[in-house]
Amino acid sequence: MLPGKTYKPEDILVIAWRRRWQIIVPFLLVAGGAIRYSQTLPDRYRSETVILIVPQRVPESYVHSTVTSRIEDRLRSINQQIMSRTRLEPIIQTLNLYPGLMKNGLVEDAVARMRVDADVQVVKGDAFRVSFIANDPRTAMKVTQQLASLFIDENLKDREVLAEDTNQFLDSQLDNAKQRLIEHEKKLEEYRKRYAGQLPTQVQSNLQVIQNAQMQIQTINDSIGRDRDRRLMLERQVADSNAILGTVNPGTPGDEKSATGNDRPNLPGPAAIALEAAVKELRQLETQFKPEHPDVIHQKRIVADLTQKAQVEALALPPSTLPSSPLPPGTRPEVVRAAQTASQARAEMDSLDRQLTVKEADLVKLHSVVADYQARVEAVPTRESEMVELTRDYDTLQKGYTTLLGKKEEAQVSANLERRQIGEQFKVLDPARLPERPFSPDRTRIDLFGAMIGLGLGVGLAAVLEYRDTALRTDEEVVASLALPVLALIPVMTTMYDRARVRRNRILVSSAALLILGVAGVMLWTARS
Repeated sequence: MLPGKTYKPEDILVIAWRRRWQIIVPFLLVAGGAIRYSQTLPDRYRSETVILIVPQRVPESYVHSTVTSRIEDRLRSINQQIMSRTRLEPIIQTLNLYPGLMKNGLVEDAVARMRVDADVQVVKGDAFRVSFIANDPRTAMKVTQQLASLFIDENLKDREVLAEDTNQFLDSQLDNAKQRLIEHEKKLEEYRKRYAGQLPTQVQSNLQVIQNAQMQIQTINDSIGRDRDRRLMLERQVADSNAILGTVNPGTPGDEKSATGNDRPNLPGPAAIALEAAVKELRQLETQFKPEHPDVIHQKRIVADLTQKAQVEALALPPSTLPSSPLPPGTRPEVVRAAQTASQARAEMDSLDRQLTVKEADLVKLHSVVADYQARVEAVPTRESEMVELTRDYDTLQKGYTTLLGKKEEAQVSANLERRQIGEQFKVLDPARLPERPFSPDRTRIDLFGAMIGLGLGVGLAAVLEYRDTALRTDEEVVASLALPVLALIPVMTTMYDRARVRRNRILVSSAALLILGVAGVMLWTARS
């Protein structure tokens, strides 16, 4: 390259023509080598099938599927299972894939090679493509069909297993929640039995019992007051009658004793008094509880026992007697009436005394009942706080159990859906076909790439040679390089031998170029066919 020289487009063309062999030879060598290399590569055929994801046939509003993972995630999981050695090795052995590797016992290398040749791609959200590349087109089709079948079967099995696992998990959780709920119900039952009558739900009944008892106490107090007033009136009658009788039998004024020596004749025994109180208590219980209530049954047994004892005491009582001093004959009628009045008053006083005894016993029992139920009412706030805690835990457990029961039913229906294979499925939309032309290698691309590399090498070689060339070929170059005036021009003088040699070289070069181009064309045509 001459220093300071500027190159014009025509200069570049002149250089290219002068360096044509340095450009053509590398181009032809590299292009021919690329063509030869593409011819040695084996044909590879790819067969593919498109699988459509069919949604479940039962509407989602009726049955919710328990398999909610995305199709990409499930495809990734199924792909990992299918591309395992356990699944691929039987296919390799059945279809005799990679005989060279299998002959040498390199099963793991054959499996790795098959993983590279197989491919799974998601076409859309509801479809994906399975493909396989092999040296034989029929083998590629068969392997693709088997891979598609594996995907369909594995999807059904995987969904069924997921549904069953979900169902079993919810079943175990439901049993656990049920057991905890039963244990808590037992605690509530024991608590209600232990604090029966003190529970918040029994406040109204307790207050009603207290109100009824207080009303009965008031009624009995009123009755006791009337009975005592009546007894005072009867005592005055007895006193008046005794005053009249004292004029007839002065030795016995105010004597109210009977012949037996008792203060009051015909007084009832303890059993009769207890019987009357027991009967009243039984009537009170019957107004509050049903006949089969344990307290009512127990009180009836008490009444029956007291009835037998009262009958035995009645047979043992002595007969009543008149006053100890009989009236003399011919007594005045008013005296006789006074005696009769006194006798009747004493009998009525005895009856009132018995009634007062029974009523006072009833008062004691009623006051005891009021105190007992009042204590129950006062204990309600404590029991209420305890019941709130127990009930809160029970409500939480019950809600959890109800929720799990609903989910368990949904999981059971979903599992039945998957068992009957009416859930989401894989369906072959475009089956695998026999490839008509090889998928690879792309010989045209290889040839073009080789030609481009060869041309680049030739141009680069020519540029390097031109850069290192300092020869002066034209008068302009001489003037520009030496800066000397030209004295004379000597034309090129060629002999006939020189002209024949140049013509012979041109013929040889042209023939060689045509031969190389012909060979390259034949090889390219062979590659196309």
